[in-house]
Amino acid sequence: MGKPSGFLEYEQKRNPAVVPEERIKHYNEFHEPLDMEQRRTQGARCMNCGIPFCQSAIELGGAVSGCPLYNLIPEWNDELYNGNMELALPRLLRTNNFPEFTGRVCPALCEAACTCGLNDSPVTVRENELSIIEYGYAAGLIKPQIPEVRTGKKVAVIGSGPAGLAAADQLNHMGHSVVVYEKADRIGGLLMYGIPNMKLEKQFVDRRVDLMLREGVTFVTNADVGNTVDAGEILSEYDAVVLCCGAQNPRDLSVKGRDVGGVYFAVDFLTSTTKSLLDTNLKDGTYISAKDKKVVIIGGGDTGNDCVGTCMRHGCRSVVQLEMMPKLPAARAEDNPWPQWPRVCSVGYGQEEAIAVFGRDPRIYQTTVKEFIPGENGSVKAVVTVRLEPKRDEATGRLMMTEVPGTEEVMEADMVLIAAGFLGCRKYVAEAFGVELSPRTNVATKPGSYQTNVSKVFTAGDMHRGQSLVVWAIGEGRKAAQEVDVWLMGH
Repeated sequence: MGKPSGFLEYEQKRNPAVVPEERIKHYNEFHEPLDMEQRRTQGARCMNCGIPFCQSAIELGGAVSGCPLYNLIPEWNDELYNGNMELALPRLLRTNNFPEFTGRVCPALCEAACTCGLNDSPVTVRENELSIIEYGYAAGLIKPQIPEVRTGKKVAVIGSGPAGLAAADQLNHMGHSVVVYEKADRIGGLLMYGIPNMKLEKQFVDRRVDLMLREGVTFVTNADVGNTVDAGEILSEYDAVVLCCGAQNPRDLSVKGRDVGGVYFAVDFLTSTTKSLLDTNLKDGTYISAKDKKVVIIGGGDTGNDCVGTCMRHGCRSVVQLEMMPKLPAARAEDNPWPQWPRVCSVGYGQEEAIAVFGRDPRIYQTTVKEFIPGENGSVKAVVTVRLEPKRDEATGRLMMTEVPGTEEVMEADMVLIAAGFLGCRKYVAEAFGVELSPRTNVATKPGSYQTNVSKVFTAGDMHRGQSLVVWAIGEGRKAAQEVDVWLMGH
């Protein structure tokens, strides 16, 4: 817990953000950390609540609330409050391989379940977590932990996103020799190219990768397994293989004019910016630029918000974000009580920036695109939008968003970004290893297991569970590593 009366004495205080007008001038993270005294005060707000919902992922009302890693949140909040950072750090690392990632990009399912949030603002769990791990690095407490004994077993991890890195980290510390294969030119997967720099600066990814290198993990980049690297050779060379290639098939739109120019998948747009930023600080001009463009983003989730923030930094002329679903309420509805995940309307950093510059929220709800209109040069010049309304499907009982006849409108657009989610893994990787896929094109396993139909091949992360969060990917990587270890060692 923290201080027994801390939640009554202290108000929640978040890390302050740089104002939108200033932060869109760069691609760096833009939250300033609190000083240690203020951070300890935030740790003091952690209650002796009896049942810490924060540290157990529980599905309630169709969504998970609480930490999928089962972080020992009250324990390290107590150490933080008492100034025992050297004790807080190992409690944090006991369940989370990469707090420096989750402390920056996790939507904080733990805070949604915080008992303090029932009647007040929740404890700043995510920021407390980040302060502990960054203290560990700054104080020289994060040092290579090299296994004293090696098992003689070799494991290949395919994919270096959060699931792959977590699996590799766990297996290496278990004493196995681990090689991570990554098809991109840099290690990190989603962490490197899927999440914009302003949410996760890549120096922090490189810092962790460098630590893992010193601990004995081998990384191979530009290795597209199943394409340029033969899967059969990997199967014959290694005692076990863990597939962690993510959910990389972007959901497309089957509408008239889809083949016009100027329409891109969000992942390609974001990746091009990050790669150019890291390679040449955007001087090479190889990225997909939104400068002076009227941008329409199709998709209202986190990826759509990241696209808004990136377009603002490019210097777009305007930006609109289309969201299929109705706008959520500003506060919890009666049928969405604590500790369920709060289904409420929030404003992301990109949307904050668009509001500051253009004077309005870029989101338009219950709307989608039904046609792309090309200009004379063959590139998109406008889109035809249509309003949607929720209707219950009589056969399945599911709520479906259906078009409202006669609500079509033409909206100017020089660029369109499709941020409609992902539909499972790249099939060529699965086919190369001979693993079966589920109806949702994820790699299939038995419930509660990470082993595929191929005896020595396991899977974890988005490739296994579908598009999800970094924290879930880390949890899957950890559990898959445990199953691999038992399979290799027999105990």
